Amino acid sequence: MSTATANKPRLTTSAMIASIASEGQRTRSAPFGNALVKLAGERPDIVGMSADLAKYTDLHLFAKEFPQRFFQMGMAEQLLMGAAGGMAKEGFTPFVTTYAVFASRRAYDFIHQVIAEEHLNVKIACALPGLTTGYGPSHQATEDIAIFRGVPGLTIVDPCDALDTEQATAAIAAHQGPVYMRLLRGKVPLVLDEYDYSFELGKAKLLRDGREVLVISSGIMTMRALEVAEALKADNIGVAVLHTPTIKPLDVEAVVREASRGGRLVVVAENHSVVGGLGEAVAGALLRAGVACAFRQVGLPDAFLDAGALPTLHDRYGISTQAMAASIKSWLG
Repeated sequence: MSTATANKPRLTTSAMIASIASEGQRTRSAPFGNALVKLAGERPDIVGMSADLAKYTDLHLFAKEFPQRFFQMGMAEQLLMGAAGGMAKEGFTPFVTTYAVFASRRAYDFIHQVIAEEHLNVKIACALPGLTTGYGPSHQATEDIAIFRGVPGLTIVDPCDALDTEQATAAIAAHQGPVYMRLLRGKVPLVLDEYDYSFELGKAKLLRDGREVLVISSGIMTMRALEVAEALKADNIGVAVLHTPTIKPLDVEAVVREASRGGRLVVVAENHSVVGGLGEAVAGALLRAGVACAFRQVGLPDAFLDAGALPTLHDRYGISTQAMAASIKSWLG
């Protein structure tokens, strides 16, 4: 055993479900739940619905504040989505929460047929997206975006941090039509307030510029991209970060504009399988626009992932800050 390995603290089972915040990082508690409570105080049409997971999706805050507008549907995700569609037809705006694996795998047909085909005003906010839990393939929604990208008219949102989540919650409430939002719960990192950022549905935002590399990212990988950009400054490598919180519809104009600035390595970073997610959406947009560039992906492999502590898994599968920085340096040669 190496000295470095021996000196590492032993990770406990809690690291499988730990906050994605780094030690000492600023956080904000339950940004989705608190934002929804604020919205619901102004809009009586908003109702909350969950499948026995309100506590674990921060919807319990809504249930406490508005008990008459909260509906606990039990462990029946298909029923949950069907009932949400019925509520929307009666003029309500349901905010539905569960885990991303249950919405994308177990309730897909009900979302497709009951909600999306009817273009109903249902907002589906799902916790544990991608590799944000160490409990193995049964709980790791590594393919949720790929599953939902093909649903016509379904907006897909992948917020980066607490600020993004709060603002996205208000934006999807104002949007008419079905939305799937990846949900960061509990103590969520706060980083975008340092970049004069504001969420706009359907818009990507250039958070920082750089001459050598352009990282196009969503979700927690935007946090990682910003950390990588700071780390690579020491090697005189300039890293631009284009945050794309809306996966569908993709901000093709911004993606093409930034990728067309020649001479930069284009890297798409996502907390999702490299199959069917943001990377392939960006690649398709660039090909259709005739943009030729060096292109790489930082994402999860096309595989059933291991169970274990999140820091270990993020290193293993290449989405930690250190692993991402090492990959970019190797690609630059």
